Amino acid sequence: MSKQDKQEAGSAVPAQQKGPWMTFLKSLASCKGDLSSITAPPFILSATSLTEYSQFWAEHPSLFIAPAKEADAEKRAVAVLRWFIATLRGQYTSRNEKLGSEKKPLNPFLGEIFCGKWESEEIGKTVLVSEQVSHHPPVTAYSIYNDKFGIELQGYNGQKASISTATINVRQLGHAILYIREYDEYHFISLPALHIEGLFYGAPYVELEQSITIESTSGYRSIVDFSGKGYFSGKKNTFKAKLFKEGKKPKKQAAAEAASKVLYTVTGQWSDKSSIREEATKKETPFWEALEHPREQLIVKPLDEQAEYESRRAWSKVAEGVEVIDYEKIHIEKSKIENEQRALRKLEKEQGRVWVRRYFRYVEADEVYLALARRSGVPADETVWRFEKDTWEASKDSAL
Repeated sequence: MSKQDKQEAGSAVPAQQKGPWMTFLKSLASCKGDLSSITAPPFILSATSLTEYSQFWAEHPSLFIAPAKEADAEKRAVAVLRWFIATLRGQYTSRNEKLGSEKKPLNPFLGEIFCGKWESEEIGKTVLVSEQVSHHPPVTAYSIYNDKFGIELQGYNGQKASISTATINVRQLGHAILYIREYDEYHFISLPALHIEGLFYGAPYVELEQSITIESTSGYRSIVDFSGKGYFSGKKNTFKAKLFKEGKKPKKQAAAEAASKVLYTVTGQWSDKSSIREEATKKETPFWEALEHPREQLIVKPLDEQAEYESRRAWSKVAEGVEVIDYEKIHIEKSKIENEQRALRKLEKEQGRVWVRRYFRYVEADEVYLALARRSGVPADETVWRFEKDTWEASKDSAL
């Protein structure tokens, strides 16, 4: 490491946290297993639990229900792609924009839930239910539904992280499935890989990479390729998507390519502006302008009405410490929750019990999911987490 590098290392780290930060970096560099077991310095912690991240799927409720309002299958596929692109800014750059760098979310405890709603006269009620269904490995399951328009999203995700030099590489595990009741139509969505840069300077940020597929039972497929600065346009958060209708599978490759002709190409920045080109006419129009559409706030119950296992109540004292930058309080309150969870897991083991999930069940994969995953080229899971809506609606938690 050069003299200049040493001077710049951790340049965004508070003076009193430089020691813990360098220890953290050394732990990352030497880690050979699960990075989630490494404790991050308090200054880089978010006040938000990872269970809350499920809300980013529907923070634009009008886009979430838009596919259900479209009678044409091709236009529905475009609407699904637009909605997906609109979910990315909240998920991957909003904390950087607000706080100046990415913050590490709080690791949810097993059984933690986060629930809320978006509601308006025009759209009706869109409900979110998110539950931490596994702690080792960490997995969050979620469902978002709007009964008025007959549309539901459900899925789950976990993360497998590895370190290379000063970059954390994250492979997201799981998937999401959007169901539109009116057309009995499913859209399978794989999850993007990402990497976290800026660790060396104490100012991390997220960049998406590789590609995802949106595969529908109507035969339309979107492939979204992500890149960082300097590939397609030389700008950060760049993407290029192609939407096409799958044809029958002829024996000759040239005929197969013709049968899967690209209908639309979308390019731009998922955190800013993008445009769509209809390939038949070469006409190009605006697709999505992320900065022009404020994200709608999720409505959640007041803290004093929440159950003790709900995210914001459970982590409220840790969040208070984060807000006022009280590192000692963060450590004390976070340790209380973690120690309570360790004690619960120990007791369960001693009694031969298994934690019963509240609103999601681990079941054999259904044929629709398996078929869509295979068609998209994504390895399919034999068992999957699925939402039990009847159990949720019969519970006191559903009184939003």
